[in-house]
Amino acid sequence: MAWNEPGGGNKDPWGGRGGDPGPPDLDEVVRKLRESFGDLFGGSKRTARRPRGSGPSGKLLSLGAVLLVLVWLASGIYIVEPAERGVVLRFGRYIDMVPPGPHWHIPYPVEDVILVNVDEISSFSHKASMLTKDENIVDVELTVQSRIQDAANYLFQDQSPEKTLRDATETVVRKTIGASELDFILTEGRSAIAAEIKEGVQHLMNAYKTGLEVTSVNMQPAKPPEQVKEAFDDAIKAREDKERLENKAEAYANEILPRARGEAARIEADAKAYRDQVIASAEGETARFLAMLEEYEKAPVVTRERLYLETMEKILGETPKILLDGKGGNSLLYLPVEQLLKGSHAGQGAGLAPKPQQSPVAQTRQPRNHAIRTVNRERRSR
Repeated sequence: MAWNEPGGGNKDPWGGRGGDPGPPDLDEVVRKLRESFGDLFGGSKRTARRPRGSGPSGKLLSLGAVLLVLVWLASGIYIVEPAERGVVLRFGRYIDMVPPGPHWHIPYPVEDVILVNVDEISSFSHKASMLTKDENIVDVELTVQSRIQDAANYLFQDQSPEKTLRDATETVVRKTIGASELDFILTEGRSAIAAEIKEGVQHLMNAYKTGLEVTSVNMQPAKPPEQVKEAFDDAIKAREDKERLENKAEAYANEILPRARGEAARIEADAKAYRDQVIASAEGETARFLAMLEEYEKAPVVTRERLYLETMEKILGETPKILLDGKGGNSLLYLPVEQLLKGSHAGQGAGLAPKPQQSPVAQTRQPRNHAIRTVNRERRSR
């Protein structure tokens, strides 16, 4: 039974019963809520209007306003991922760029945050036929990769950074290819040209403040036009043959030169040895002559006789012919020792047992000495 019905005791449901606090009456709570919502949406004819800001309706409005403010403030909390950068705008004007992590800003419409992924790699391909320095046409194809380096410049400094990057790439490629010769482009110049193109495109990106960074430029092998491809293939083959022959010649030179240098060093060493030998021999002969001169000055007759005998002994010892001077006669006896030796060797070759013979020097030593003495007597008698 409600508190305001007959028999209810006319007690306030928010107060205690009999002076003790107790739980409120459910019907009374519902009725008061109904009256509060009725006042909020135009009131009720049966309920007297209460002063503004008083009662449950004013409390609900204040609570709602506080909740709305809290929700609005909480909407300013945001998190920037590691691969992102946050660009803070205040009434549409750039204020700051925040690093990764949790952040807070004044919610919309005062401030706004744009999250930009700076680690994402974007790429595009460029292919065109271009004129080289030596007035040849070559087909060039390359791939350019880039990423966002400065998020603020990327958003606000250039209207279309990607288009600017494509136009800059075409400009730099035509300039670089136009300053290079065809042989250099087709052979060893691909990496150098790619590096030059990357540097030139990055310079233009910095000048236009696009906020983009060129990470790599991959250039495919350049190709000649299809109409002259066979001629270019023949030229490349001839160039390869040239390099092969040059390498072969270099290898041959590397093989021959060390050998020639070694031979020259050996000849030089032999010449030095021969020089030292001749000098030593000459010095020895000089020393022997001086020693002999000294002995000759002491005893000229004996020394002269000794020199004569040694000379004749050397001459007669090397000749196969022997001359004998008989006693008391004027005839000379000639012994063909050379022929006798030849006959002895021929007999050995025919299978005859050779007879033991003495050497020619031993056989003729006594007659030779007798001949020498005879000659000496004749010289003294003269």
